[in-house]
Amino acid sequence: MKNDMPQSELWNQVAVLTEAGEMRRLSGVFARFVASLGSGSPALMVACLVLSELEGRGHSCLVLDDLAAGPHALLGWTADQWNELAAAAGTLPRTARGWGEQLTAAEQVWHVGDFDFDQPLVLDGGRLYLRRYWRDETLVAETIRTRAAQVREVDVLKVREEVGTLFASGRRDQAPDWQKLACTIALRGSVSIITGGPGTGKTYTVARLIALLFATSGDARHLRIALAAPTGKAAARLKQSIDKALGELADKVGDALPLKELAARMGAARTLHSLLGARPDTRSFAHNKGNPLDVDVLIVDEASMVHLEMMASLLDALPPHATLVLLGDKDQLASVEAGAVLGDLCHDAQAGGYTQATLDYALAASGEAIPPDYTGTGGPLVQQTVMLRHSRRFGGPIGQLALAVNAGDVERSHEVLRAGDSAVEWIEHALQHHVVQLALDGYTPYLSAVADGGGSGDEAWIRGVLHRFEAFRILCAVREGEWGVEGLNGAIEQKLESGGLIRRRGEWYVGRPVMVTRNDYGTGVFNGDIGLTLNDPARPGSLRVYFLEGDRVRSVLATRLRNVETAYAMTVHKSQGSEFRHTVMALPRDGKMLARELVYTGITRASEKFTLVSPASAVLGEAILRRTQRASGLRELIARP
Repeated sequence: MKNDMPQSELWNQVAVLTEAGEMRRLSGVFARFVASLGSGSPALMVACLVLSELEGRGHSCLVLDDLAAGPHALLGWTADQWNELAAAAGTLPRTARGWGEQLTAAEQVWHVGDFDFDQPLVLDGGRLYLRRYWRDETLVAETIRTRAAQVREVDVLKVREEVGTLFASGRRDQAPDWQKLACTIALRGSVSIITGGPGTGKTYTVARLIALLFATSGDARHLRIALAAPTGKAAARLKQSIDKALGELADKVGDALPLKELAARMGAARTLHSLLGARPDTRSFAHNKGNPLDVDVLIVDEASMVHLEMMASLLDALPPHATLVLLGDKDQLASVEAGAVLGDLCHDAQAGGYTQATLDYALAASGEAIPPDYTGTGGPLVQQTVMLRHSRRFGGPIGQLALAVNAGDVERSHEVLRAGDSAVEWIEHALQHHVVQLALDGYTPYLSAVADGGGSGDEAWIRGVLHRFEAFRILCAVREGEWGVEGLNGAIEQKLESGGLIRRRGEWYVGRPVMVTRNDYGTGVFNGDIGLTLNDPARPGSLRVYFLEGDRVRSVLATRLRNVETAYAMTVHKSQGSEFRHTVMALPRDGKMLARELVYTGITRASEKFTLVSPASAVLGEAILRRTQRASGLRELIARP
């Protein structure tokens, strides 16, 4: 095939952007690879560069309307940077239609509806995809659409009776009990979504859903319910919360339903990688359509963290008869990888959109009337989505701040931060040493316990040290720079060492917190797991890293861990699924890549105290006004007839 490489001016400009840190080297390599497969027109090369950059920023596709309008805002570039790249490419299409015509003509692009030659790029309507993301997005959309349309017959009288037993009665307010509604609506569906912010009772609700599933199954002892979450910590918290709630419910339901026994039969909550049977160093899993999971009901918590490829693998491995329940906060940060699946699936959950049929069923099964404000003509998935609207835990200043940020209200956010309440603090015009001092104060309790060493090696003592460490955390919006994970971890280590709280002798030392950065199936640790380095009581002179999973402690020799990093400070992304009594969030001086969802997620990691540290006050307001927008065709694909 003829290979017409784009003009050298384009590659020179790509090199300039790459050296400036504005473009990944991978993007240039990818564009050259596509060019090598056929005729590489400048328009195709520019589209490949932009598509690769957007994929690296979590988008699943490139919308041609965005390309025609200038994608510099999505890329975090200036208008001049985009204009210089476009000028170097020569004459480019000015409209989405023009881009579509040029891409359709390229032999490296498959236009959906034409004969498929397995090209690396896919053009579906007005969206350009890498083939694997188009495949994943199509699988998720088709599977969700099919499942959402499958509404089961339910014995509403039986359900109404069980709901009356499982939920407290005698509420004083007239608002509907959305937790009841979530349970009864999930009971009838092949797929359901329960979304809500912190303190709205997602796990409280799902514990009652589990009890309801057992009570109405007809054969509770053979009902296979599995619990899962994206990370080990989130899975352990889910299981711990569910077990506690089911234990309390067991006393309420009595001998009619052996809930404690049934809960024990469910087994531990697992990470999605573990559940699906991840194969080391591959993208494949042991469980798939040909070897489905052995479950009747699968409940996935922290679903906002589930990226597109993982959701596709999960749905592919789910047997046709099984029920899928997704739990999560739609307003939290999406996964680092491509896709914002939960946000796309319940984008309009705030509005409701319930049909008369759903209203009638909900009233008959739960006794709760959905208010007229939430009625509408939403599609099948809308009918299976419930947003929990009342927070029982986040009513104080932290909750007020989270609500203000989530609403995009900069003025109200500033008011809460500057009100002088001890639960919320804002250190404005800060320097790095302010964060370092907070770290010294926050980490001294666990490091003092480590230094005292009383009960070293005893699991109860180790558990206590781990709990002290988990009470406080520094969260960063970025990885690099003095306000990023790398700069702050280095500065904090120096401060702790100068204060005599740690004694470094190389990379590993007693008291070092570490985060696993890559799945390691040999040691059983996974990306995002956090542990503490302590002396190995069985091997004097050796160090072990201890991980807390619920109330269980497990450990690995430090020398066996290869892919870890120091974790006094961590990114907000990595903190999802965790909660700390005191959370400190450090914003960088340059906040052009910050957004509302990141700030909201950082705030909602704090249960008792939240401290915001920023070198420039304006950064917060800019972030609150900026929404994370990820290009995706998922909602449109689900809505297709």
